[in-house]
Amino acid sequence: MPWFPDFANAAELARRSTRAAGHGDPVAQYLAALADGDPGDLATTWPGGVVVHDPRAGDVHGHHHLRRFVKQSRRWLDEHGARIETVASTVAANRAVVELVAHLTEDGHAATWPVAVVAEATDETSVVFRTYCSQVPVDGRRHVRPPLLAPGVATPEGAVGRHLAALAAGDVDALVSAFAPGGYVREAIGSPGLHRGPDEIRSFYSAWFGEGGGLGLRCCLVTDDGVRCAVEYTCDSWGGHRLPPQAGILVYERDPGGRLAAVRAYDDLEAPVRTS
Repeated sequence: MPWFPDFANAAELARRSTRAAGHGDPVAQYLAALADGDPGDLATTWPGGVVVHDPRAGDVHGHHHLRRFVKQSRRWLDEHGARIETVASTVAANRAVVELVAHLTEDGHAATWPVAVVAEATDETSVVFRTYCSQVPVDGRRHVRPPLLAPGVATPEGAVGRHLAALAAGDVDALVSAFAPGGYVREAIGSPGLHRGPDEIRSFYSAWFGEGGGLGLRCCLVTDDGVRCAVEYTCDSWGGHRLPPQAGILVYERDPGGRLAAVRAYDDLEAPVRTS
């Protein structure tokens, strides 16, 4: 037995411990890297590769570009006095969806910015992060987000499936009936776009579909833990008008009876017609 410590073995144990923690909560590890400006643990946990699809920075591939992205993001968060609050997490199979609110302060002005981050382990050593949000709370503009995923074949059942079908048909009555009495819809812009209860929900969707037609949402991936269901999609039409195909995510939250307690959107979709 050597008298000196087994540094190589200790380092491997440390790497395994870091990997185990990262595999258990990859989004937390990702957010910690952004907060610290250091992607070291991410690279250790996912040596096969890290890919980030970010609405502001675009696509980030590989550890070298990840380091630059993390440092730039940390600088941006500092400049905006960002404070991050976790709203909810949905975990199923090899994916985790974490909903956040970033509280921003700049030049004396405060804003809340809802953001959803999806982490998907593509194998034991590689991970992909997809971030969804509206950029209206940040710069006052909507930005077209190109599709990130191919359309899938499976659609959710129950209240989530009924709501998606009603969106496709522009059926306001069916949309309202999918919600529990105290349920709400929150638009991607955050609290200014929150509509609670049947009257507010009806008014909101009537404005969306008042001229007929529905939303052309193509479901891509569904992450469902039984309480919350996150649907990543591509939207290519609204009310009979074609749109540039763009990516987004809806997170549904069910009440104990299976009706919708909440629907939260993360996208930068803009109606091609007047909605008021």
